[in-house]
Amino acid sequence: MAFHVRDPETDRVVRRLAARSGESLTATIRRACEAELARIDGPSDRARRLAAMQAIVDEIASHPDTGAVIDKAFFDSLNDE
Repeated sequence: MAFHVRDPETDRVVRRLAARSGESLTATIRRACEAELARIDGPSDRARRLAAMQAIVDEIASHPDTGAVIDKAFFDSLNDE
């Protein structure tokens, strides 16, 4: 079950990643492939951004409404204007 990499650039990139991560070539290839599969199989970038925005909306909605009117007059009052 061996792979033979014939592309010198691919070989260079895999060896560089293995050297930086301190892993074997096999572990490096496995981790890189698993990460790519997770990226492909996971939610799309748009879905991730929408989920992040929804989390922010939910956080803001969880705060109580004070009934305060925040307008120009309010900000002017902060500056004694």
